[in-house]
Amino acid sequence: QEGEPIYLAVKGVVFDVTSGKEFYGKGAPYNALVGKDSTRGVAKMSLDPADLTHDITGLTEEELKSLDDIFNNVYKAKYPIVGYTSRRILNEDGSPNLDFKPEDQPHFNIKDEF
Repeated sequence: QEGEPIYLAVKGVVFDVTSGKEFYGKGAPYNALVGKDSTRGVAKMSLDPADLTHDITGLTEEELKSLDDIFNNVYKAKYPIVGYTSRRILNEDGSPNLDFKPEDQPHFNIKDEF
């Protein structure tokens, strides 16, 4: 919706990409990535609906390196972190993941919910 924030997740980290609405907004080239964890699509540089998932199973070493580069040099460098997906902060049984470490970004402060 016009005027609403635009969020996308990569590696379980939710970014506010609203400032890049020409890339991520309605009708924009990367709009397929928003509203979900699109880690696999980012790694493969793919907008195929089958790749718009958090699952990185079977990615090549080159794709994993590309993912890390884009995650750090584009998303973390350019867009504010607004949260995390449940897969990032919870274990499969729903209990808190005590090994969870928030991303280092100076303007983000996670609440201690646990």
